[in-house]
Amino acid sequence: MTEQNLLNALEQMITEQRNPESTNIDQMTALEIVSLINQQDKTVPLAIEKCLPQIAVAVEKIVQAFQAGGRLVYIGAGTSGRLGVLDASECPPTFGVDPAMVVGLIAGGERALRHPIEGAEDNQEQGKLDLQQIDFSGKDVLVGIAASGRTPYVIGALQYANELGATTVAIASNPHSEMAGIAQIAIETVVGAEVLTGSSRMKSGTAQKLVLNMLTTASMILLGKCYQNLMVDVQASNEKLKARAIRIVMQATDCSEYKAIKALKLAENNSKLAIMMILANVDIQQAKALLNEYQGRLIDALP
Repeated sequence: MTEQNLLNALEQMITEQRNPESTNIDQMTALEIVSLINQQDKTVPLAIEKCLPQIAVAVEKIVQAFQAGGRLVYIGAGTSGRLGVLDASECPPTFGVDPAMVVGLIAGGERALRHPIEGAEDNQEQGKLDLQQIDFSGKDVLVGIAASGRTPYVIGALQYANELGATTVAIASNPHSEMAGIAQIAIETVVGAEVLTGSSRMKSGTAQKLVLNMLTTASMILLGKCYQNLMVDVQASNEKLKARAIRIVMQATDCSEYKAIKALKLAENNSKLAIMMILANVDIQQAKALLNEYQGRLIDALP
């Protein structure tokens, strides 16, 4: 794309417009600046609310992919890519899943998590190549993330995923974007002009973070990774999480701390198994068999 064409494209994007509320932000006090940012941030959940039907459809597709042995793959550049990697990295400790189940890809690779990689997002072919590098297949779900909705790196990946017959999702903050036209499911969180013109790490980034939280959390809940509203598959990999596992068992069963610790020890620190053993009054082998029978859904496995 020529410089003039790019300038014309940016001119049309809501995310690149000047926000009339912040025109004089450079003359404000610290309290006035943060108050203005706070007021603008309040509009983000309302923008997401309009996208809930599309988000729910994406969740259903992700669950279907997981149940068929597929993966959820996020791909983006800059802030968008970092947020995808962040959400993916939080799934194993939170839900006890294999790190390969939710994958985050960022233009420029791991170095781009901390350092800007100039031009990486402009390489459309690299989006395809990065998917090939992880053996992306038609069983997987690809979520392309870009506030602009036009990032070449993400577009290349979405097009390749479509060719393979995979489910494709686009998350953008501009309506009727190029990405939305390519993806099967378009989630357009139109949050409006940023407080700092063009700084899409702000409201657009906040919207992306909230949507990604929804996609993985709702999908994992539907897979049975919680009991009531408790994270029963949390991995007790540090002292805080070990204490949290004890509390979860106590909260789910209304048992004493002593009984929770004893059950967790018998259950090899598996909170879900410990809860199953206590509530169903069974040993670890019986608890495992019941959970396997009901695909890990504790609420269904309980008598």
